[in-house]
Amino acid sequence: MTLTVRVISPDKTVWDSQAEEVILPSTTGQLGILSEHAPLLTALDVGVMRVRAEKDWVAIALMGGFAEVEQNEVTILVNGAERGEAIDLESARQAYSDAETRLNNALNGTRQEQIQAKQALKRARARMQAAGGMA
Repeated sequence: MTLTVRVISPDKTVWDSQAEEVILPSTTGQLGILSEHAPLLTALDVGVMRVRAEKDWVAIALMGGFAEVEQNEVTILVNGAERGEAIDLESARQAYSDAETRLNNALNGTRQEQIQAKQALKRARARMQAAGGMA
């Protein structure tokens, strides 16, 4: 039995297909979903979602949102999402490096600057991980 998985961002549907398994970056940690999973509604953190379609795993960078699981359907509504294969790894590495520099500079700044820099680093890390880089 399979899951119907949909990842929907404000500007496009990033994924709409069948899958065997889904791993979500929930706000309380990684959450695995298989067929016949109990109904669930959860908040999602910025991170990498992994979808197993047949034997291949697909990585999707999520920029936070919500996921609903009900009757073998997983609906994911996110602020932004990008499939790993669509992300240029070198530009993702550069963005991660820039975000690290921004965070280091923000340590002497205001609390708001620090929070924004940490969020930028989380987004850059998710994109780099989804593209196949390590962070």
